[in-house]
Amino acid sequence: MQGKGLCGSSRLGTGKGYGMASRWVWERFRWSIAPCAAAFLLACSQGTGPEQGGGGGHPVEVGVLALAPVDVGATVELSGRLQASRTAQVRARVAGIVERRHFVEGGDVRAGQALFDLDDSLYRATLASAQATLAKAQANLVQASARHVRYSALSQARVVSEQDRITVESARDQAVADVALARAAVETARIQLGYAHITAPIAGRIGRALVTEGALVGQGDATPLALIQQIDPLYVDFSDAAVPGMVGRSAPGSGQEVRVLLEDGSAYQARLLFAEAAVDPGNGQVALRAVVPNPQGVLLPGMYVRVQREREMLRGVFLLPQQAVTRSPQGDTVMVVAQDGKVSQRTVRIDRTDGQHAGQWIVREGVRAGEQVVVDGFQKLRGATVVQPVPWKAASASAPSSAPSSAPAAVTRPASSASAGG
Repeated sequence: MQGKGLCGSSRLGTGKGYGMASRWVWERFRWSIAPCAAAFLLACSQGTGPEQGGGGGHPVEVGVLALAPVDVGATVELSGRLQASRTAQVRARVAGIVERRHFVEGGDVRAGQALFDLDDSLYRATLASAQATLAKAQANLVQASARHVRYSALSQARVVSEQDRITVESARDQAVADVALARAAVETARIQLGYAHITAPIAGRIGRALVTEGALVGQGDATPLALIQQIDPLYVDFSDAAVPGMVGRSAPGSGQEVRVLLEDGSAYQARLLFAEAAVDPGNGQVALRAVVPNPQGVLLPGMYVRVQREREMLRGVFLLPQQAVTRSPQGDTVMVVAQDGKVSQRTVRIDRTDGQHAGQWIVREGVRAGEQVVVDGFQKLRGATVVQPVPWKAASASAPSSAPSSAPAAVTRPASSASAGG
């Protein structure tokens, strides 16, 4: 009995001691974690204060750009094709066998440079025959002229009849005509002989030879022998929509500058020559032509290029870095900072700029002069009700707004008026 009592007494004692130890550990844990929890909550409340932009925090700083109206040309990018400024197809104008070729295929030739030689033996013989006929006619003219002089004197002395004088005078005139005819025959034979030696009609770059030595050319038709194209300068043919004011800006002598862009991004300056006098009724486009210098021969006829031209001059518009405009299917928007530091979203209407203002948009409508548009710090606007606008640093805009070295002359000017459409 005592053993059971001792054993029971021992188990009861052990359970009671365990419960008191557990309560003591829990009390120590609760008092030790309470300060940590309070410090964590305080840190969280302090961390979210500045993000709210109100309460006890300071307003967040965002980079803004104050709008100033300017006059800038709105450009459009069009598809064009290069054409040779002059094209000449070299043909055989007389029949003959090709004896020699004097040019390098694909090289540059001068006007008047020898290209082909045909067998000219027949034409030399024809020229000699014509020259002999001329000499015979000239001899007959001498005889007829002397007879005419003699008969004129006899007619005045009434030794010969008037009819004989008229007959001799007519023979003299016929001899004069025979000499003229023989001279024309000689000139024709000389021209035919010259056609046997084919020269370049214009200066330019010649293509491949279309015939070889030994070929019979010009038999019944003017056989094409080669093609010469003048590639300096080149013409750029393209089309643009017929908009008001384009006729005056595209008139001959206007000297409007356009830019020709290749696939690799290289740009060339060109000058507008003319615009067609009528609009194509099929597509409402006007055909235009510009001339582009090509001294190095890099551009070739037939190449497809992109043409940037100033379609119209926009007055009193604004230039904004592209990063300041948010583009979406619903429209283009910017963030505007009011005088009290509050930010609001504005829908704007934008246009493309020329190469000089790469990285910027033309803003036509939606903002006013003097307003501050957010350019940098958009990530800080989340949850902020009031912001602190600071001028946007030009250094951060230098990279995207840099223009190619071949950009056209500046077309941006301060606007005459101090306001734009809102």
